[in-house]
Amino acid sequence: MSEKRLHKETLAVQAGYTPGNGEPRICPIVQSTTFKYDDAQSVADLFDLKTPGFFYTRLANPTVDALEKKIAALEGGVACVCTSSGQAANANAILNVARAGDHVVACSSLYGGTVSLFTNTLKKCGIEFTYLLPSATEEELQAAIRPNTKAVFAETLCNPSVVVLDIEKFARVAHANGIPLIVDNTFPTPMLCQPFQWGADIITHSTTKYLDGHASSVGGAIVEKGDFDWGNGKFPEFIQPDESYHGLVYTRNFPQCPYSAKMRAQWIRDLGNPQMAFNAFLTMLGMETLHLRMERHSQNALALARFLESHPKVAWVNYPGLESSPDHPLAQKYLPHGCSGVMCFGVKGGKEAGERLMDNLKLAAIVVHVADVRTCVLHPASMTHRQLSEAELKAAGVSPDLIRLSVGIENIQDLCDDFDQALQKA
Repeated sequence: MSEKRLHKETLAVQAGYTPGNGEPRICPIVQSTTFKYDDAQSVADLFDLKTPGFFYTRLANPTVDALEKKIAALEGGVACVCTSSGQAANANAILNVARAGDHVVACSSLYGGTVSLFTNTLKKCGIEFTYLLPSATEEELQAAIRPNTKAVFAETLCNPSVVVLDIEKFARVAHANGIPLIVDNTFPTPMLCQPFQWGADIITHSTTKYLDGHASSVGGAIVEKGDFDWGNGKFPEFIQPDESYHGLVYTRNFPQCPYSAKMRAQWIRDLGNPQMAFNAFLTMLGMETLHLRMERHSQNALALARFLESHPKVAWVNYPGLESSPDHPLAQKYLPHGCSGVMCFGVKGGKEAGERLMDNLKLAAIVVHVADVRTCVLHPASMTHRQLSEAELKAAGVSPDLIRLSVGIENIQDLCDDFDQALQKA
């Protein structure tokens, strides 16, 4: 049966690896840097990208390849390239389409590390970014586009403000200008939202989060939808010969997945930031229960959000699954099966009261992480987003009293009891 005909729940369990007769039932960890061949021509053809296969784990590895196929199947893409981290995925996704002198439009409410990557590191590479609120109108988006704009970048669910992206709106403006929409789909995962269905062209993930789901392995992924016109004149590196591969042309030699082929052949090869086999193995194990976990994460988060919203010591709660959320209509459209486990809230008494709350939690831990099976909290303004200026924090929707809460899959009554006792001491 074709994988495309299978439901997502089945793909999460079965996609990516099919054992042959007498082979291991579980995808093995191929912990080898190199691969043996019987003749020199076979290796030469691999180096020239004439034949598929594996010759050095920096470019491709059988275990990582299985994970890439699983993620691509779940997102509905034609190809996936896994990286060493989510940051590497977002960096590579931009570098694959933009170079010095180019420009990218991005949402302002991104994860702080992504803003720092774009504003500082990629700026040093000569790539300029313009930031707009997710609520920007199509006219405002269009006004930000320049002749040298090469992409629009956004998050499906912003970290940590959990603003829901109007994917179709951003896709319309991007496509009207012949540029791709790149969407970070880390928080919803393909179980809750598939951005390709709404017009996205490239999807990135921090596989470190829900895809792994157990805080055991760091990784990233970049998925290609497969129908963007890279030969429209705005992306010469896709249609001009690549001299480092003896004149190979990506749109000609890899017509189904030119973006992914270029990504692996150039950026993974030269930057050397692939995902490692052991991390890929752990992520695949986690993904086999992704559909079950995302359902429970979303159920628990909605219940806890309602509990906090009604608590007398809580000043505000932002979770798109709540009817009171301004993003609830967008959540019903793009996230009809749940809004994941991440929310943010503020305690009456401000930042100091919030710190007392976090110090008194028993089950929920203070960790610099998000989106795994255990409930955790974090204060973004002083932790994950501390590199941002006050203006950048405001644009990202990060107030001084904001607490990011990642709801796990524990018993919901135990979680409510834990937050209640901590709030009493706040």
